[in-house]
Amino acid sequence: MSDNNNGSGGVVLMAFVLGAAAGAAMALLYAPAPGEETRQRLRDRAREGKEKADEIARDSREFLNRQRDNVGAAVDRGREAFEAARKETL
Repeated sequence: MSDNNNGSGGVVLMAFVLGAAAGAAMALLYAPAPGEETRQRLRDRAREGKEKADEIARDSREFLNRQRDNVGAAVDRGREAFEAARKETL
């Protein structure tokens, strides 16, 4: 039962990354730097954030695919065990 929250780690990590990106953007907006330099920093940070978000999304898809395969295999094994037990009782 404690395994029900397996997927929540990715959500927490994504929220953390987005919060960090928003905080960095606000810090850059209020930092004393020329406008073009600030805009370049924001572009760089946004690109880095997008790359991290893409990586997290890819990792999440891979994790979900593995879990789906594991569940499918477990269902198949359960079905086989049920059929074997049913045949033994007949």
